[in-house]
Amino acid sequence: MIRLRIALLVCLVVVPTQVRAFDKPSLYKSIDSRRDATWQAALKIWGWAEPGYQETKSSALLSGLLEQAGFDMRRGVAGIPTAFTATFGEGKPVIGILAEFDALPGLSQQAIPRQAVRDGVGYGHGCGHHLFGAASMSAAIAVAEQIKSGRLKGTVRFYGCPAEEGGSGKVFMVRAGLFDDCDAVLHWHPGSTNSAGDRSSLARMAVKFRFRGQAAHAAGAPEQGRSALDAIELTNHAAELLREHTPDLTRIHHVITFGGEAPNVVPAFGEVYYYIRHPKPEVVRGLYKRLVLCAKAGALATETKLEIKFEGGIYPILSNNALSAVTLSNLKQLSNLEYSAQETEFALRMREHLPRPLPLDSITRVINLGGQIGRGSTDVGDVSWAVPTTGFSTSCWVPGTPGHSWQAVACGGTTIARKGMQLAARVLAASAWDLFSDSELLSAAQAEHRRRIGQEAYRTLMQPRQKPPLDYRRAPTGR
Repeated sequence: MIRLRIALLVCLVVVPTQVRAFDKPSLYKSIDSRRDATWQAALKIWGWAEPGYQETKSSALLSGLLEQAGFDMRRGVAGIPTAFTATFGEGKPVIGILAEFDALPGLSQQAIPRQAVRDGVGYGHGCGHHLFGAASMSAAIAVAEQIKSGRLKGTVRFYGCPAEEGGSGKVFMVRAGLFDDCDAVLHWHPGSTNSAGDRSSLARMAVKFRFRGQAAHAAGAPEQGRSALDAIELTNHAAELLREHTPDLTRIHHVITFGGEAPNVVPAFGEVYYYIRHPKPEVVRGLYKRLVLCAKAGALATETKLEIKFEGGIYPILSNNALSAVTLSNLKQLSNLEYSAQETEFALRMREHLPRPLPLDSITRVINLGGQIGRGSTDVGDVSWAVPTTGFSTSCWVPGTPGHSWQAVACGGTTIARKGMQLAARVLAASAWDLFSDSELLSAAQAEHRRRIGQEAYRTLMQPRQKPPLDYRRAPTGR
């Protein structure tokens, strides 16, 4: 009798876990059944290569496909025309899946292993956001099918997030309360390796300094000119000197977006675009104030007028070990990447253009990034302070390919990227399944989230009443 009771207790404990594990392949079957359609969607977004806040085609494509799959749509959320949410199911838990789809300027590239721009295209998916959006969509649909069948209970929500590359789109979505009812959020990112773990990032503030002076003939009447370009150069020199007096891990970088049009005309208008980064948001706030002083000094010395166009600020990712353990486990279990003969040939040719290539067999490995601070920044950080969040990367580029490069754009249009994207969709869906199925896991993640925040309240790096900078990717005209 005692043995029978013990056996019954074992069944009660073990069988639900076995059922969950047994049912997961239905997710993978769903994702595989859509692999061609998902890849075609990714290729379209790769081809359109739309910049931040201008991703009208990309946003419409993904939202339309989700609507066809039965999701309830909210378009134009948070005052952003290309932002949307797609929701399926009802009740708790609410599991969010993030998606991005904006491209980067100056990275036009064909899907070949040598540098070659595409005619009529100035942008490129050097961060693989075409894959990000498509894989997240496929995973969300697979989870929705399980909710519809009754295997899972709760709500899955897809977040269409524009302008990650400098536009801080998710910060405005957080501010609009779109994550308030979420229990956990999952995201991923294309890369040249497979990795997951309890990893953070850098906080960042972005600003454009615009100077307005007086045009004049640079040779005939230079004394009448007040050069906006001179103001930029003085600002940049001051910023270079500032670097010596900043905390470790600070990153300050810039690009001159407009410096004049002819050397014999004193530029009456100029613009320089800055990023400031550091792991701690409060350090970034202080550095921003000091950088503004550099710009004011440039304007004062050149007798030009300074306009400060603040482009937004983002928080570092708040790590969550309870959630990252889930994605790391699923990534290890599902990692199955291998190159075909044609893909190997492409990779070997691409390696000739990589400064630090990695072995091709590294695509079979999974790296645990636990405890690291990444040197990049992402507006996922602000989401992570609102709700427990975790992410991972899959190998979508030839190993050793740097992000934000023409090499990454080229890889993103090949079947190498397709395989990494499919792996990401499976890991997302499997991780969501685990979160739906294990309330204790969600409770642990939420408790860790509260503990990590502690007494450090979230204070957005955005300015009060700031609106989304919908025109931040539009080139200045000089007027």
